[in-house]
Amino acid sequence: MAIPRGFKFEVDATRGMHDAITVTTGECTSTFDGNRVRAHRQRGRMTVLVKPDNTVLVHDADGYQPVAWLTRAESVTIETDRIEARDGDQHLRVDVHEEYARGQYPASAAGRPVGDCPDCAGTLVRTADGVSCTGCSVRFGLPGDATVIDERCDCGLPLMRVERGHVFEICLDRECESMDAVVKRAFDREWECPNCGGDLRILRRSGLLVGCENYPDCDTGFAFPSGTVVGECACGLPLFDTDGGRRCLDATCDTAELTPGGP
Repeated sequence: MAIPRGFKFEVDATRGMHDAITVTTGECTSTFDGNRVRAHRQRGRMTVLVKPDNTVLVHDADGYQPVAWLTRAESVTIETDRIEARDGDQHLRVDVHEEYARGQYPASAAGRPVGDCPDCAGTLVRTADGVSCTGCSVRFGLPGDATVIDERCDCGLPLMRVERGHVFEICLDRECESMDAVVKRAFDREWECPNCGGDLRILRRSGLLVGCENYPDCDTGFAFPSGTVVGECACGLPLFDTDGGRRCLDATCDTAELTPGGP
């Protein structure tokens, strides 16, 4: 989309991201201050990118690195003859002396394609922190250790594989199938509290927890680790096989070894 003359666009990071990349190319002067190592003033035929997260990149004809940049600026102002970004004491200004072209274009996160979007004609891609659509706002957050697999849920979305005591294959959409629900069905009241003998419940408190049913009289609780249960620790709690090695449900336990008869 071309940007009209006299255009002014201001973005404040506290109001959230915009959803487009703005590209300006022309003969420009870029000035950066607020950082002694990177402070400069330079002129040339350059291309300026303003990304949806308020990152501003200034590129010249040489190499892949920008000649100037400001990452996730607090505010960005785009006008016909200048682009200005501020983040604390750091200030990047690009004065456009002669503009060759300018436009604003849709942008999305890039990742490995994993399926079709249920809401539009876009493609679902696996990104660093989840699965999102290239064409609309659909996004599914995933646990950090989850793997998206080729199999499909009955709803049509891909399944993810995650290890929480067992290996579970569940829908990306937690409204369709919740990881908490399947873990709770498998392990709620499965183990005994080592301090009071009560049942350990599967809970959600910022993260997935295993906590005593007698709270607040007993405040015993453990973060549910990523891994599979392979036996019983000498302390009586379950033993997990994780990417970091074999460990007790209680991360502070120093007796994490299998009892006789364990695998």
